[in-house]
Amino acid sequence: MRSEQIRSTFLDYFRGLDHVELSPGPLVPDERDLLFTNAGMVQFKPYFLGLRRPPQPRATTAQPCVRTVDIDRIGLTDRHATTFEMLGNFAFGDYFKQEAMAYALDLLTSGFGLERDRLWCTVLRGDEESVDLWRGLGVPAERIQPLGPDDNFWSMGVPGPSGPTSEIFYDRGPSVGRDGGPAVDSERFVELWNLVFMQYQRGESDDEILGDLPGRHIDTGLGRDRLAMVLQGVGNIQETDLVRPTLLAVREATGRDDEPGAHRLVTDHVRTAVRLIATGVRPGNEGRGYVVRRLLRRAVRRLVLLGVDDPVLGQVADSVTEVPSGSREVVEREERSFRRTLRAGSRLLDTELARGPLRGETVFKLHDTYGFPVDLTVEIARESGVSVDTDGFDALMREHRERSRASGR
Repeated sequence: MRSEQIRSTFLDYFRGLDHVELSPGPLVPDERDLLFTNAGMVQFKPYFLGLRRPPQPRATTAQPCVRTVDIDRIGLTDRHATTFEMLGNFAFGDYFKQEAMAYALDLLTSGFGLERDRLWCTVLRGDEESVDLWRGLGVPAERIQPLGPDDNFWSMGVPGPSGPTSEIFYDRGPSVGRDGGPAVDSERFVELWNLVFMQYQRGESDDEILGDLPGRHIDTGLGRDRLAMVLQGVGNIQETDLVRPTLLAVREATGRDDEPGAHRLVTDHVRTAVRLIATGVRPGNEGRGYVVRRLLRRAVRRLVLLGVDDPVLGQVADSVTEVPSGSREVVEREERSFRRTLRAGSRLLDTELARGPLRGETVFKLHDTYGFPVDLTVEIARESGVSVDTDGFDALMREHRERSRASGR
């Protein structure tokens, strides 16, 4: 099943259950504390908090998202991506756990044709109600795993609406990884759908619950790209129908096919950068602009490690067809600039890495003199097994800022 059909099947199903299909929220939200829309529920936060009355009790969306929290896992796992589409169904003070679980299980099995005996469910440890509900829907007890709050409690920022979750995983089989269910964090078990039972207001700290929300709500997210990976029988997200053209463009640009992890990283990072550039974000040194810059710089560095000496990201960017064109010039300019930075700073960095732990003074010099980004220095050092004195760097940066402020008075 192609990705477009997955989206239409999902939306059609929930429209048939009296959900109103709404347009996705903007990828760059109008929120000071949130860089990018990272879940389908972002546009509904005022409803969950009781600040606004929802125009209808049920909604469904197909929401483009960007998340960089797992950026270090891109290319190393089959299932992680920094940009993806989240298919969601939402209920505002309407149905709750039982209906949300039943809808998800029915759509996955009857709508998408997944084998029921390959589905596993996780619940928040101590949430016996959810265990009983899954068992009542025919999920055997041995495929229901209770996990801690790090896995099965979700919140939209701190402070913000929150609640326990139940996640549905697909077992890809013993050829992919070891048994043990989702608790083993194996490539074998892929999280497809997260059901959030939104009912609490979280405080300023992670463990502070201020009380109940004005109502109980349902917020779910089904990862279209992960489901496409399963339904299309491919090994990773970058091999799915929407992403594969960019992966092939990366392979063509590098002229080699022996570094699949590196190819997947470049593919992912360019797609995300292009999507953000299409919304008006430009590479910069702070905030959203720095995310774009960091993604492109990580991609460039990986190409350099593969022996690609000439700029190629522009042609890779042209392969991303889901968003309006026009990003090539921005991508090419950023790539040329960073290639110059790499050439200037790499000799010093290589010399210092050979000597052992990187001193704060070295990290500061790379940053201040050569424009070498600190996070990239740390990443390269980690790959070489070398520690970095980030505290020393931070102290030097504070001194530098204080001198700059004093000289400007």
